[in-house]
Amino acid sequence: MFERLQKKWKVNGLQLALILFTFAIGGSLTGFIGKRVMNVLGIEQRWLWIIVYIIVITIIWPMAVLAVSVFFGQFKFFTGYLKKMGRRMGIGNRAAPAEAQRRQAAPADAQQKEERGIGKKESGGGLERFAIVASGAGTNADKIIQHFKGSSKAEIALIVCNKPGAGVLAIAARENIPVILIEKERFFRGDAYIPELLGKKVDLIVLAGFLWKIPDSLIAAYRGRIINIHPALLPKYGGKGMYGDNVHAAVIAAGDKETGITIHYVDEKYDNGDIIYQARCPVHPDDTPASLAKRVHELEYMWFPKVIEELVGQAASS
Repeated sequence: MFERLQKKWKVNGLQLALILFTFAIGGSLTGFIGKRVMNVLGIEQRWLWIIVYIIVITIIWPMAVLAVSVFFGQFKFFTGYLKKMGRRMGIGNRAAPAEAQRRQAAPADAQQKEERGIGKKESGGGLERFAIVASGAGTNADKIIQHFKGSSKAEIALIVCNKPGAGVLAIAARENIPVILIEKERFFRGDAYIPELLGKKVDLIVLAGFLWKIPDSLIAAYRGRIINIHPALLPKYGGKGMYGDNVHAAVIAAGDKETGITIHYVDEKYDNGDIIYQARCPVHPDDTPASLAKRVHELEYMWFPKVIEELVGQAASS
């Protein structure tokens, strides 16, 4: 159980212990304060007491764990944890009045797309030119390229690759798409090739099997405009080293009954950004990493181009 929590929260053993201490002490503190509040209120009806007590501790608990987290050095973790809880409960992520009116007036199919999590970040412009960043054979990149051939919505401006001889470079040559072959020193400790991306007027960066971590400077330059596809249902099986068959082997070893893909925004942590879309498939009892990978690839080929198109379409219509 503890190993799963470490993977889920992307923390080491010591930090996990501090987080659990915070939960325990914060919960005890919540109960202590809650009972004192109820004594002051002096409610006698049992049913009403229970209802009010639940409301009181629901209000107190976030403040209590945040206060305790400061002493254990986990304030940053708990602020992020509470924000995610709020988003799942529909708190703190409400649309502005104008946006709410727009949604009410939108066609039913557009509302359904938004409800299942496909949306866009603020970009300061339409996401009409995008770059595909890949490290390997480029099978996902090829599906995306074929999907957007002749499209009036978007243009693939650039292929970015970090491996000479990678299959994606041959695909780029075949499709006559410009290429940047990047090297590690400049990517991580230089300008991260931002001038070249801006020079090509790239609005959106699509990671399609790219194995390097994205540097903070590039994330800052393209905040909310870098998306990735991960071969599992995040937040499970994410983090450093979790790619390809490593992910599928972990899913099988854990005995999971289903897996899938996650398309998400990229931030400063591995596989941590907001989820845009997930699709699922079963894990069969006789699956190997290779057979499971084949099923997951089918989901990638089906959904990644469609999600990119929806992001582009929403940006163009905004």
